[in-house]
Amino acid sequence: MSFESLGLRTELLRAVTEKGYSIPTPIQRQAIPIVLEGRDLMGGAQTGTGKTAGFTLPLLQRLMLSNGPASKERRPIRALILTPTRELAAQVAESVQTYGRHLPLRAAVIFGGVSINPQIKQLRAGVDILIATPGRLLDHLSQNTISLAKVETLILDEADRMLDMGFIRDIRKVLAMVPKKKQTLLFSATFSTEIKQLANGLLHSPALIEVARDNITAEGISQVVHLVDKIRKRELLSHLIRSKNWQQVLVFGRTKHGANRLSEQLMSDGITATALHGNKSQGARTKALADFKSGNVRVLVATDIAARGLDINQLPHVVNFELPNVAEDYVHRIGRTGRAGREGGALSLVCIDELGLLKDIERLLKREIPKVMIDDYQPDPTIKAEPINKGRSQQPRAARKPAEKKSSSPRNNQRPSFKGRAKSRPQNQPKNRSGYSSQAAR
Repeated sequence: MSFESLGLRTELLRAVTEKGYSIPTPIQRQAIPIVLEGRDLMGGAQTGTGKTAGFTLPLLQRLMLSNGPASKERRPIRALILTPTRELAAQVAESVQTYGRHLPLRAAVIFGGVSINPQIKQLRAGVDILIATPGRLLDHLSQNTISLAKVETLILDEADRMLDMGFIRDIRKVLAMVPKKKQTLLFSATFSTEIKQLANGLLHSPALIEVARDNITAEGISQVVHLVDKIRKRELLSHLIRSKNWQQVLVFGRTKHGANRLSEQLMSDGITATALHGNKSQGARTKALADFKSGNVRVLVATDIAARGLDINQLPHVVNFELPNVAEDYVHRIGRTGRAGREGGALSLVCIDELGLLKDIERLLKREIPKVMIDDYQPDPTIKAEPINKGRSQQPRAARKPAEKKSSSPRNNQRPSFKGRAKSRPQNQPKNRSGYSSQAAR
């Protein structure tokens, strides 16, 4: 099946070709005809499946068919796309601009962390499509700088992530301000009870599509685990980057402080690196991502705020410096590589403390990830496992606090070992020779 067979107009097909795509992904093949028909849709898709184009392309076509774009008068907002994070909002806006480059439609993106005044100016000029995070959208609504009275299409992207981050009340406030008669599209990586409850109150006789539920990770992603002591992780990471001459690698850690510390240590090793996390200003976050994409820095060290929504063209390597507390987040992390049918590599540095987390991930994937020992970096069999704070994974999904809030919930008392008989660590032995601690304050 080709994009032409989906019934897209010439201008959109031209933009798709210029982007370098010729064959639609499974979710695009299923979603585009449904959206073009004007039906509500509940889509289940993992990251990297092409879902953004799956709703952007038919949205642009419907806006052109529905009364056409206004010319002289102020344009009302006719499509609203809600996203959980600033990075995802910016990415969706980029897709709208890319695929709509040959159409006379206007789009704007608004999120927090930056001045509201330029956004107000752009909105006053009139836009057809608005991409927004819930908090900043409510700021504009409270100042009467936005009207949602003419919205024809509402899209909730990564709805499960929005619920995880505590946006449900904000979402309900927004829903009260859009027309009841509209087309609604909801996309989520998982269909939890909370997501189904939200969908039941929002969607009308929706079409349901699910993509890649059995093969939860992309086939083009090669996965491997290197077992290594926690105190030697940074040393091994530097060794791998230099010996394999990696020029672009996205590294994930658990904490903001840890991301800062690791990026500084890599810089001291002579490897250009920068950090991306929620404590950074929006300007700093934008610069960090731009420097990484342009090749000015080789390593971007990120917390899970970057696990979704980042589309880095042909990203070759993702490294889990620390495994995530929630197994599903592993899938979102490694989904930054191997996108759109390309090949990619996902590598995890796993210490003895994380073997329980690794088992959770393998249980989710329904298979084992190959374990490879690196010469001179084999783990010390005498080191004993220490508890890991599993944070939000200990709470029911609906009760979780916003991302990256530290929880005091302890991990279970299981103490796995790599091999041999575990012995207690001497009391005078330093806990972390590299200075990097996975228990740093979030």
